[in-house]
Amino acid sequence: MPDASDTTPENAGPASGRRGAKGRRRKPRSTRRKALVITAWTAAGVVVLGGAGLGYLYYKFNGNLHGVDINAALGTDRPEDVDNGSMDILVLGSDSRAGDNAKYGGGDGESARSDTAMILHVYEGHKKASIVSIPRDTLVTRPACTTNNGGTDPGGKRQMFNESYSVGGPACAVKTVESMSGIRMDHYVEVDFSGFKKLINTLGGVDITTTKAISDPDSHLNLPAGEHTLDGEQALGLVRTRHAVGDGGDLGRIQLQQAFIKALINQIKDVGVFSSPKKLYDLADTATKATTVDSDLDSVNRLIGFANGLKTIDAKDMHMVTMPVIYDPADPNRVVPLEKQSQMVWDALKADKPIPAAATKDSAGDKGDAGSYVNSN
Repeated sequence: MPDASDTTPENAGPASGRRGAKGRRRKPRSTRRKALVITAWTAAGVVVLGGAGLGYLYYKFNGNLHGVDINAALGTDRPEDVDNGSMDILVLGSDSRAGDNAKYGGGDGESARSDTAMILHVYEGHKKASIVSIPRDTLVTRPACTTNNGGTDPGGKRQMFNESYSVGGPACAVKTVESMSGIRMDHYVEVDFSGFKKLINTLGGVDITTTKAISDPDSHLNLPAGEHTLDGEQALGLVRTRHAVGDGGDLGRIQLQQAFIKALINQIKDVGVFSSPKKLYDLADTATKATTVDSDLDSVNRLIGFANGLKTIDAKDMHMVTMPVIYDPADPNRVVPLEKQSQMVWDALKADKPIPAAATKDSAGDKGDAGSYVNSN
């Protein structure tokens, strides 16, 4: 989530496999019904579509969706599609400052960055998941990417991770993540500032308890310690704030985001959308307008199948970590991956195994108490 001062989810079955992929396809997804509430605020709107009652509005909602063909953009030069029944999804929160987002300030009015990035790994059986947050300020080796205007950016070493999206949009962001991790992304989901705010408002807000006061003028947030029902603007402020928690950096903000995600997941099951046709309509309309997905998910039927296959995942079934990093010795405003520990994370996900505790033991991302500022009610 960006800081206001920075400039810088065919049939109701599983989603189709990758076209032109190297290696074998994954096992078929199970078909189950329930709101997914995947990993992050960015995916919350998409997965709520995993309910009955949308067929009569199929064409309307289908027309709302915006899809990007990641497969065509990246071709076959990608990691192998491992056949172990798992699924990996890149979830991004973009901070385009154009249109409805302009009032949040910063940027040049057109460019956008992926200021929230999470890899959601769903384990075989679709009952548990791991979430790996990638700090926006991580210095990585970015691969060459096709730029937004059709040219080529050569990439290179010590490039900020979130600039991948600025350079080449979703395809470059996916390519960078796959290059870093060696893991093929099965799907891509993105929501922007204004879309997130509207989704929270349509849900009726999110209940949280702040254990400490949070005040950050930059994100227009002032919450005393205690119980709150956050509207969209407040929720957006909470997940964007960084100066008011921890050490004031992006790693503290990630901890706060992860705490908020748990609160959202715990609550969304009880919002009553299936008992209220109007609320279901409003939520589906908002979610499909707010979300950009890969072309394997860019129809309502495919989204329903995607969400149905993730029925049993709950907050307690999710293990959330930050990619192992340390502060860059040459620039305290940047972080660099802990190579050995990061590889432990990627190897575990590729093998469809839990992330070992040793992988994050020495990571700067697991230090601090920013996540303790928020509890779910």
